[in-house]
Amino acid sequence: MLLFKSNISIKVICITALFISIVNSGCDVQSQAQLNNIIGQINKPSTIQIVSGLKEALEVGASISSSRLAQKDGFLGNSSLKILFPKEAQKAEQALRNIGLGRLADNVILTINRAAETAVIEAKPIFITAIKQMTINDAYNILFGSTNAATEYFKSATSYQLTEKFKPIIQLQLNKVGATKYWGEVSSKYNLISKTPIDTDLSAYVTQKAIEGLFQEIAVEEAKIRLNINARTSPLLQQVFGYADRNK
Repeated sequence: MLLFKSNISIKVICITALFISIVNSGCDVQSQAQLNNIIGQINKPSTIQIVSGLKEALEVGASISSSRLAQKDGFLGNSSLKILFPKEAQKAEQALRNIGLGRLADNVILTINRAAETAVIEAKPIFITAIKQMTINDAYNILFGSTNAATEYFKSATSYQLTEKFKPIIQLQLNKVGATKYWGEVSSKYNLISKTPIDTDLSAYVTQKAIEGLFQEIAVEEAKIRLNINARTSPLLQQVFGYADRNK
């Protein structure tokens, strides 16, 4: 600790000396560069700070995203995340609406979104585990990576666990809120008027869309922290991401 303080004191003295030199020399370019370099070294976060800052950022983003989507209409009320009929079943939806069964199609959409909203809160502990397992190399790759590097880390570290966790919950919720019943009605009615039957695993489909929506929201939160200084809500986040801004 004494050595650390001593090093800081030396750097402060150097800054003062260089500042005086710059003033006296009319802001010599080389001296200014030296000054900027020393200031940068003082503000450079340690490896521990970088890892801690990245973990904090990941936890903030994951927590906000999963909590927002777990609210009523978290999926249903968001036009970019709202879960619609599977692509292979959209013809069935249109056919049913054409014969006056639009209410049935609406019930399917409502209930599958409710199932996703119920399941997504379970993502938090999975994300926390992934954050705890993050290595120093992971932290540096995320900090100096693309604008969605943290989101991509989560995808690689949690997709399997999220699927395993979400699917039984979503299946239970689909049964509970009546989605399975409505989907069965859609399938049976459409199959009476079509030679191509609907053969969709509804719980697998909703699970996939719920996870995709969750990662989409995490990407939004990640972009905020990277691009908006005001979103860096702690001194540690400000120091770590400020350092990244200066060194990209």
